[in-house]
Amino acid sequence: MKIQGKRWLIDLGNSRLKCASLESHGIGEEVFAIGHEQPDSLVALLRLIGRAESGDQAWLASVASAERTAIVTRALQDAGLSVHCIRTQAQCGKLRVAYPEPAQLGVDRFLALLAACERSDGPWLIVSAGSALTIDLLATDGAHHGGMIVPMPNHMRAALAQNFAQLDLPEGRATDFADNTADAIATGARTAALGVVERALRKAREQLGVMPTLLLCGGNAELIADVDHPAIVTLPSLVLDGLAAYVRGGEH
Repeated sequence: MKIQGKRWLIDLGNSRLKCASLESHGIGEEVFAIGHEQPDSLVALLRLIGRAESGDQAWLASVASAERTAIVTRALQDAGLSVHCIRTQAQCGKLRVAYPEPAQLGVDRFLALLAACERSDGPWLIVSAGSALTIDLLATDGAHHGGMIVPMPNHMRAALAQNFAQLDLPEGRATDFADNTADAIATGARTAALGVVERALRKAREQLGVMPTLLLCGGNAELIADVDHPAIVTLPSLVLDGLAAYVRGGEH
C-alpha cells in the first residue's frame, strides 16, 4: 500500500505525551516529550507538528482520560491530520495477548509487547515505570504470559501519609538503611518496587526455563534502573517503537 504524507506517532500518557515522526526505518531520531502540566501543552504539540498537508496522519495511543484523549484528537483533526486511535488487539503479528479480554490491557503495554517482538534477545520481562509500575512477561515466540500493576514509590508514600498522620512527612532520600522516618519511607517504597521486579524475574525464569532480558522503559525508569539483573536494556521510547511496528505492519 502506497503511503503519502507525513506520519506522526503520539504516545499519550497520564502525565505527558511523547511524539515522533515515523520514518522508513522506524521512529525519527528526535522524540519530543511534553508534560500535561506544561502551559499550552497542546499548542506546543501542534507547533511541533507544524502545518498539515494532504495525507498527513497522526497515530494515537492513549491511556489518558477519555476527556483528554478527545481534546487531543479533536485538536489534531482541526489541524488537518487524519487521526487513527490504536486499540489493544488479541493478536498482532506474532504477539498473542494473554488477557481473555484484551481491551483490559492498556494500549501502552500492548505496544511495548509488540516492540519487544521485533527484537532478537528474548524472552523478555518488560517493566514500565510511569504513573504506575507495570510488568509483562513475553516469550520469544510472542506468547504473552500476563503481568502485574504496582503502585510507584510516590504513591506508596502518599498512601502512608493519607492513612497515618505521623507519616505525613516531607519526601526523604532512599538509601540502603535509613536513620530517620522520612528516609525510611523513601527507602522502603523504592525497595518495594525493586523487590517486585526482582521477584518477577525469578518467577519468569521458573516459568520459561531461562532468565529473560529486562526491557526497562517509562519516564521514571531511573528509580529502578539498578535492579539486580545482568541483562537490562533501557528503552525510553519502547511504546513509540511498538506504535511504529503497528503502523508498518498495516502497510503489507
